[in-house]
Amino acid sequence: MTYNIYGFLISILISVMYEGVSLKENNGHLSLALLGAALMCLSGCGTHSQTAAPTPVTAVEEMAAPADTAVDTAISTETTEIKENTKMEVAVTELTVPNGDRTVYGKLYAPTAPGKYPAIILSHGYNGTNADFVRECRNYAAHGYVAYALDFCGGSVNSKSSGSSTDMTITSEKEDLLAVFDYIKAMDNVDSSNMILFGGSQGGLVSALVAAERADEIKALAMYFPAFCVPDDWEKKYKSAEYAPETFDFWGLKLGRGFVADAQTIDVFGTIGDFKGDVLILHGDKDEIVPYSYSERAIETYEHAELIKLEGEGHGFSMQGGQTAKEKVLEFLDKETK
Repeated sequence: MTYNIYGFLISILISVMYEGVSLKENNGHLSLALLGAALMCLSGCGTHSQTAAPTPVTAVEEMAAPADTAVDTAISTETTEIKENTKMEVAVTELTVPNGDRTVYGKLYAPTAPGKYPAIILSHGYNGTNADFVRECRNYAAHGYVAYALDFCGGSVNSKSSGSSTDMTITSEKEDLLAVFDYIKAMDNVDSSNMILFGGSQGGLVSALVAAERADEIKALAMYFPAFCVPDDWEKKYKSAEYAPETFDFWGLKLGRGFVADAQTIDVFGTIGDFKGDVLILHGDKDEIVPYSYSERAIETYEHAELIKLEGEGHGFSMQGGQTAKEKVLEFLDKETK
């Protein structure tokens, strides 16, 4: 039908230009009107015909594992296009990991092709969730990594993990990450010799502490604006944890006194240097939450560390800054594992 309309309109134009319909004198107004109408219709039809249909996404559903094991339920499969016109199909699954009397929820992103892949575990910041790293996870999985982003127990008002925020501490988050690390490392499609930790803000601090504790098992560590300032911040706020309320609201999350007591015991720069592998830190020089100077001190503490300063970026990157950060981390991962 589209071709018939085009043929009709083109015939009008041909008639106007070549078959004696004059653009002069008495017939000028009619001919110009016909020509204008034809051109407008062609323009409208051309615009309509260029509208692309959306790319379909195939949903996949599977049965959940028994209640006494980690839940591994596929929720979607998609093909992600990456550089150099290559494609990898990525499966996205919900996965819960037991940690004592707690349950850690997260999402797993993995290539569907059989094989063993390097793994990267992503830890969110204060009052964040696994959803903070959806783009990163999809990108890493499309490039041949198993990526898992978790919700810390009690770590957010939107957390899908068990536990209360008033019981959450830096140490409890470290325990959650250790449980996840052990689980992911043991998966059949994971290359256990290529385990990477990644964290943003408070999740960066937690990842750094776990890397120090499991230094021989972790290949590399990457962080966005790691919150190495947390112990200092709470020392400044309360001389001692006993002065903190039993529970209190802080930046949209209800905390318990135990959070303060725990934070004040952490010796960040006396601990993180136990990790001897390669470290990448990306930090904006306009960060008003975690001063850039903390990352400068960190690279002096680590034996093998690189700090990339993102000019003009704050605590949380802009779209452009975030794209740069993702590219730098992927380059780092490929250098470490391939």
